[in-house]
Amino acid sequence: MSPPNVDSPGKVDNTYHQVPTSENETECNCDNVEKLVEASDSNEQTHLSECQKLVEISEERDPSNDDISSDDAEVVVPPDGGWGWVIVVASFMCNMIVDGIIFSFGTFLVDIATDFSVSKAQVTLVGSLMSGFYLIAGPFASAIANRYGFRLVAILGSLMGAAAFAISYFSTSVTFLCISYGILGGVGFGFIYVPSVITIGFYFERWRALATGIAVCGSGIGTFLFAPLSETLITKLGWRSALLCQGVLVLSCVIYGALFRPLKPTKVKELNDKEEKPKLIMDPSRLPIAARLKMEEALSVMRRSSLSSIHDHQSSVTKVFGVNNNSLYPRLSEVYHTISIPNRKTLGAIYSQEKTLSVPSLAGQEKVKNEGKTHLLEINKFHPIIIPKRNRTISELQIESEVNRPLYRDDIFFGASLTRLPQYTSRTSVAYNLSVTRLPTKNDIEEEKKHTCKLCPEAFRRALATMLDISLMKSPSFLILAIGGFFTMMGFYVPFMFLVDRASESGMNKITAVWLVSSIGIANTIGRVLCGILSSFPGVNALFLTNAALTVGGIATIFSGLSLTAEYQFFYTVVFGLAISCFASLRSIVVVDLLGLEKLTNAFGLLLLFQGVAAIIGAPLAGAFMNATGSYDASFYLSGGVLLASAVMCYPLNWVNQWERRRNEELNNKSLQV
Repeated sequence: MSPPNVDSPGKVDNTYHQVPTSENETECNCDNVEKLVEASDSNEQTHLSECQKLVEISEERDPSNDDISSDDAEVVVPPDGGWGWVIVVASFMCNMIVDGIIFSFGTFLVDIATDFSVSKAQVTLVGSLMSGFYLIAGPFASAIANRYGFRLVAILGSLMGAAAFAISYFSTSVTFLCISYGILGGVGFGFIYVPSVITIGFYFERWRALATGIAVCGSGIGTFLFAPLSETLITKLGWRSALLCQGVLVLSCVIYGALFRPLKPTKVKELNDKEEKPKLIMDPSRLPIAARLKMEEALSVMRRSSLSSIHDHQSSVTKVFGVNNNSLYPRLSEVYHTISIPNRKTLGAIYSQEKTLSVPSLAGQEKVKNEGKTHLLEINKFHPIIIPKRNRTISELQIESEVNRPLYRDDIFFGASLTRLPQYTSRTSVAYNLSVTRLPTKNDIEEEKKHTCKLCPEAFRRALATMLDISLMKSPSFLILAIGGFFTMMGFYVPFMFLVDRASESGMNKITAVWLVSSIGIANTIGRVLCGILSSFPGVNALFLTNAALTVGGIATIFSGLSLTAEYQFFYTVVFGLAISCFASLRSIVVVDLLGLEKLTNAFGLLLLFQGVAAIIGAPLAGAFMNATGSYDASFYLSGGVLLASAVMCYPLNWVNQWERRRNEELNNKSLQV
């Protein structure tokens, strides 16, 4: 039995809006599609006027209007510019400071180890804890941002991070540093990282890939700048004062976080008013009876299947958080139609295919096709309009809200070009935003309006329930992807930790050795730009490109000690920087290609946990290898080996994913049989 506090996504009737007619009402002369084809151009405006009057009458008589006012529904439509470019600059600065500090921690190893009389391997745990908790804090920072906004989370993270650096100044042991610098500082950095990444998705649609690319390039630039800067500060002021200086820079993120101004949702009614007045409204209720019965029959089966899956799902994470995974809540597109208006020539083609019409979309099923035919409302070259769906009972859902919930968007963690998404390319901008935005519940909105102070408000719990839903681990594709990501992050930070010390001990000038880390940052920046360009081409296989890059990076790391000359070491750092840039840039694309857009938020949350734990383990384990063998080579063998292993295990992932999809289709076909 499901817990009493679990909020059900609601029972939504997914039937189309039907215009009631009676003998006392003025009947529209659009009895069926065949007559519409024969209607003359001069009569089309008359038909529209009559249909609109009937719609208004039905809306006045619709009892569901007492619960819901669809005309007041709101959706966030990215403005693609304006203040968004200010946010891009602020995000760039946040990424530069946070990643620059994390990747340059290797410059502190010798001084901290000498001061506390411990081994370098023990000191690596300090930096690893920061890197790990920086990632692990991601789901929790996202959940807080979902309820209280990006601005508050970024400011809170900046204050927390600055306090961690200030406290670390008074550290008396490595354990003290692990708690203050590693855990507290890592959580603070995670709270800065999340808003700086996902707020761009709220402001950009057409230019999202460009805006995200500019922002994340701050990571590479930060690595380039902070390695020599940290070394200079340590040499002149000592490592404690260097931490204070870095803390001041972290504190400046308060200013950048304050620039993350929330974007107000736009009323759907206002968007509809801006549209050109349509010539004709296609009402599916006017379809032939046989076609309508076939559609309603399939809808009934699919609705039972959907409710069954929701009931099954409540046995896992929903019992802990008292809410469902966000993907189980209805989209705005299921409350609003985005109906396309065909011309007279197209109507004839539609009518000729009426016997092969596919089923309308439902929650979690954007496109259901029969025998490869295109859906009636998905035919291209139609003019879109928006009308509210009626004849539904919504007891738990409310859409006349002013809430702004970033985690209620399926695409919030997708930083690449939206042209890779079929949901975007097959719809207008407004229709796309309706199709990726999930509805809040009445309780969620009431908490917002009443400003109630709760330890775990629903918006917080729902975001965590989505990002930490372990039911996704039943997917073989996700398991391979998660384990591969775990191995990748185990080897990811090792070169940043030990590259400078290995070069210095081999006789390289210390200043030159520090610039090895900077060269990784420059290569990382260039690689992100190149990956962004490549990923914009639809034919590019993001998974293969990532695997190939990690393979090259792993092999290069294994053989990085083959020669310790400056030329060879700089060559290695360029190859490594390009390799890790592919992993960082293409991760969200790989997840969507394999699991679908609606699973992206869930996958992103779990992957952050996997990668965070791996980041904590990787560098200290490599340091233990170094102590056991007395050579840095063993550390780089471990790093390169796990990078290579992560690529090798993901090479067959496309075949595994195809098998999983075939299996799921067979199961779905069995459940849909009437």
